[in-house]
Amino acid sequence: MKRILSYNVNGIRAAIKKNFIGWLEDENPDIICLQETKAQPGQMSEEAFAEIGYQIYAYSAVKKGYSGVAILCKEKPDHVEYGMGNEKYDTEGRVIRADFGDLSVISAYFPSGTTGGPRQAYKMDFLADFHAYLNELRKTRPNLVVSGDYNICRLWIDIHNPEKQQNTSGFLPEEREWFQQFVDDGYCDSFREIVQEPYQYSWWSYRAGSRARNKGWRIDYHMLSEPLKSTISSAGILAQVVHSDHCPVWVELDV
Repeated sequence: MKRILSYNVNGIRAAIKKNFIGWLEDENPDIICLQETKAQPGQMSEEAFAEIGYQIYAYSAVKKGYSGVAILCKEKPDHVEYGMGNEKYDTEGRVIRADFGDLSVISAYFPSGTTGGPRQAYKMDFLADFHAYLNELRKTRPNLVVSGDYNICRLWIDIHNPEKQQNTSGFLPEEREWFQQFVDDGYCDSFREIVQEPYQYSWWSYRAGSRARNKGWRIDYHMLSEPLKSTISSAGILAQVVHSDHCPVWVELDV
């Protein structure tokens, strides 16, 4: 059994000041994928993570204090791949992969597109290129766990007030259309395999008391390639964990 978490920490150094390391020690997953670390290697309290049994592999943006992904794990990976081989995205530190036997775990931070214009176009390019990258990868690594902040609500039940949000980046028709094509292409939304109820969110705006009122979005996922679908044991959202404007999401796989 493998317990895998994904968490956009919105700055790993800020999260550490809120006892992130103590929380992680108590939570004790086998693997945790982080997004938006906003730090460079050597700035992530690597020794403190080692003391609680985690190796940390990080891929940072060229621009300091921006973006960045990491994978923390108990077991040493057979191989770690930094980036997706495309400089357009790799300079922003958006993708890292760790291989454990025949299982590959990816931590991905999708662009947000919230500023509109060029960044929304960049996001749509990323969606197409990342999908193509995964399809190529699964020819040799068929067992993929693609964890991270997708910055898209997949279904109407994944966002509060869906009727009013259809012109908002993160719930645009073309983004949801991409997500449906992704699922149709053999990638499984592990959470929705287990939980069908609405009002299950992983991100809340800091404005207007959104979290207290549970006016949120579900934008953090563990998407699994088709061969892993039958291995899902359980999945959930840790909405009470508050180091960030996101919360962790988890999946347990019988592998």
